[in-house]
Amino acid sequence: MTIKMIAVDMDGTFLNSRQEYDRKKFNELYQKMKEQNIRFVVASGNQYYQLKSFFPEIAHEIAFVAENGAYVVNEEKELFCGQIELKTIHEILAILAEFKDGHIILCGKDSAYVSEHESEEFVSYGRKYYHRLKRVPDLTKVVNDTLFKFALTFPEEQAAFVLEKLTEALGDKIVPVSSGHGDIDLIIPGIHKAHGLVKLQEQWGISNNELAAFGDSGNDIEMLKHAGYSYVMSNGQPQVKVAAKEIILSNDENGVLLKIEELLR
Repeated sequence: MTIKMIAVDMDGTFLNSRQEYDRKKFNELYQKMKEQNIRFVVASGNQYYQLKSFFPEIAHEIAFVAENGAYVVNEEKELFCGQIELKTIHEILAILAEFKDGHIILCGKDSAYVSEHESEEFVSYGRKYYHRLKRVPDLTKVVNDTLFKFALTFPEEQAAFVLEKLTEALGDKIVPVSSGHGDIDLIIPGIHKAHGLVKLQEQWGISNNELAAFGDSGNDIEMLKHAGYSYVMSNGQPQVKVAAKEIILSNDENGVLLKIEELLR
């Protein structure tokens, strides 16, 4: 078993329910990864600027597959940036207007954007995942950024129904994926976490069977199917458990770090 690259999802996977991780244990493991020339990659639906904040000491030397693969950065250098055409953005916003209980964050390279009509409560929720989040009078008027994703939030009990309806309504314009807890991301077709990992693998000369990946939600499925070694958390969604090779301890039981420790042996 040769592993040269480890990719971890964050929420529900690497982070526990308090949005934290065991930093001391991770730092010890990270030093071992470096000794063994294993690349560590953060692969998340969240914003690059938010993800960096979890790894202040090493953000400059690791890679991030952010925004579900729409923005890939290695050692603070941009490797890939997706883009949705403005015409498509406006078509999607018109469709989303039909879904009354939803909240919309429009995600771009420089910032994420939210309507000034959104409640302060939702905006502060959004800032947990999008450290750069601007209120704007009208989402259709955001033009001076490279836009590549929508992040939607619905009441949790509606999420599965809404996901199905959005899949029908949006056709092949964009792909709705569940990111857990009533959150749904709309991502560019073919641009997902596995696509982002391939960009890094090409740069580093790493094959799929030298890659270990960890996840828990619908937006991790492509990545888990892609990796030679794939692990889903015991708290993961049922359809994700089918996609991975092994179910491990939950995010609140340090599942990822314990498995990494085992792999490094």
